[in-house]
Amino acid sequence: MAKANKNPVPATTARGQRAPKGVLRRLLRTLFEFYPVLLPVTLVCILINAIVSSVPAVFMQNIIAIVDDSYKSGDWAGVSGQILGLVGILVVMYVISLVAGFAYTQLMAIITQGSLKKMREKMFDHMQDLPIRYFDTHGHGDIMSYYTNDVDTLRQLISQSLPQMLISGVTLLTVFCIMMYYSVILGFVVILGVVLMTLSAKFITARSSKFFLRQQVTIAKAEAFMEEMMTGQKVIKVFCHEEGAKADFDKVNEEIFYNARNGNRFANILMPLLGNIGNVMYVVVALIGGALMLAHAPNPSIAGMAFSISIVVPFLNMTKQFAGAIGQVSNQVNMVIMGLAGAHRLFALLDEEPEVDEGYVTLVNAKENADGSLSECKERTNVWAWKHPHHDGTVTYTRLQGDVRFFDVDFGYTPEKMVLHNVSLYAKPGQKLAFVGSTGAGKTTITNLINRFYDIEDGKIRYDGININKIKKADLRHSLGIVLQDTNLFTGTVMENIRYGNLDACDEECIAAAQLAGADDFIRRLPEGYNTMLTGNGANLSQGQRQLLAIARAAVADPPVMIMDEATSSIDTRTEAIVQRGMDALMTGRTVFVIAHRLSTVRNSNAIMVLDHGRIIERGTHEDLLKLKGTYYQLYTGALELD
Repeated sequence: MAKANKNPVPATTARGQRAPKGVLRRLLRTLFEFYPVLLPVTLVCILINAIVSSVPAVFMQNIIAIVDDSYKSGDWAGVSGQILGLVGILVVMYVISLVAGFAYTQLMAIITQGSLKKMREKMFDHMQDLPIRYFDTHGHGDIMSYYTNDVDTLRQLISQSLPQMLISGVTLLTVFCIMMYYSVILGFVVILGVVLMTLSAKFITARSSKFFLRQQVTIAKAEAFMEEMMTGQKVIKVFCHEEGAKADFDKVNEEIFYNARNGNRFANILMPLLGNIGNVMYVVVALIGGALMLAHAPNPSIAGMAFSISIVVPFLNMTKQFAGAIGQVSNQVNMVIMGLAGAHRLFALLDEEPEVDEGYVTLVNAKENADGSLSECKERTNVWAWKHPHHDGTVTYTRLQGDVRFFDVDFGYTPEKMVLHNVSLYAKPGQKLAFVGSTGAGKTTITNLINRFYDIEDGKIRYDGININKIKKADLRHSLGIVLQDTNLFTGTVMENIRYGNLDACDEECIAAAQLAGADDFIRRLPEGYNTMLTGNGANLSQGQRQLLAIARAAVADPPVMIMDEATSSIDTRTEAIVQRGMDALMTGRTVFVIAHRLSTVRNSNAIMVLDHGRIIERGTHEDLLKLKGTYYQLYTGALELD
């Protein structure tokens, strides 16, 4: 097994070394949108808790001053009452702080988990509106990382880092104001120490943050790699590529280790360093304060009090508190950076342009009038029509029949590389069109254009005489059924997977669709028949059985147009004959597009299109193309094989 490089240079480090500006502001705005009342209440509780925790020094100063004055004067009368009064006030304030602290921790739990729930819902809802192109160009594991790794960093940011930084910031401001109130000189001594602590923290976090950001990216990369390995586990076993897979994983894992190790090495230095600077600052304040007190030096302050033990002792406690608050802020910086990096990725997903749909022609239930015209109705009549509003305010209804025509269509997945060139074809209702050609010839691309998974560059596609750009995509796809080569089954019963094609279908309709597809026989032999639970994309079924369920799912939708993309590629010859009879019955009155490598499945097509590099080079019936003795003839006789 190949040895991983000890110091890899991550391939993904180009993706930003710091969180982009505006992410925190957008995150806070989003949180306020989620909880417009609860969040301000929580902030008030945090402020109360932080301010109250900063004022004991004031009470300590007053108590020491009372004792000191009584000691000098020898008058101890009333001292205990004054001290008890101050302690009573302090106890009340601590109770208020306790209540506020308890309230904000409970509210933050609600806000954090609720915000993550709403964010996941928002992301998933938006993801459903993204075009197919997005999923074709982004790794599935990377997309999954949005919902796991990035959301988890957001959880830490909302529940821990932001509240802690707010508390520390309020504490710093409150303590600093109290310091300057009692002694400007000692306040400036603390400020010098704070400057040293800030510079040290900035130096270290600048180095640790870039590694933590890289860690976020490499974790997403690792999740994408693992998703790919799990999906392709059988292929790995078949080709004995286990050792190679281990080596590849070691490289990805080494990147995570390299970034996490270096990030934590710098981060782990920070707190001991700041703690020691705080200790030195504590000693310096004690020395300077004691020297000034002994020298009876003037004490410029807002309070106008002379240097005394009642000033120096509380000041030492405030110095410790001040240094601790700075340490807390510095300790959260890396977590904030990681959280903002995760938030940036989540917002990047939400900012992806949704699928554009400018269509205005919709599919409606219709009934036939006495004069033969159609009109819209609410009840289901099994008669569908295209509702076409016009600029003059009139509305026309066109019966849904499944007439599909291409006129000089050009298309490319990228503008610089065209995949289809000048494609023209037509399929009348009830006709079966077959596409034959080598891999990459453009067969599946044509069917993707019918669904408007992609939009054409030039030319026109008309559906029942209507330009498909004018038809709403959801209504267009509702009128189409599709069976793909790669079958996708969902966790649920067999009945639920068939009903996925038409959620309004009753059990009898689902069973009829299964019978039509030839799936009823094997379904009834399953342990619980139609109630058998399927998991893991139907791992407990054979590939052929999964394909039969996919065909049944398309049949229950009862669409006027069916697209069969290598639908029988994983079915044996005997099963293929069963499915073919079901498909022939399903084809009645419908337009069917068939993509197949087995030429035996396309012999009875009304027209066969032979494609090569995005162009239709031959077209005609099976008999016509055999007489032509061209490419199709060579394919059929075995003189030429499909790649």
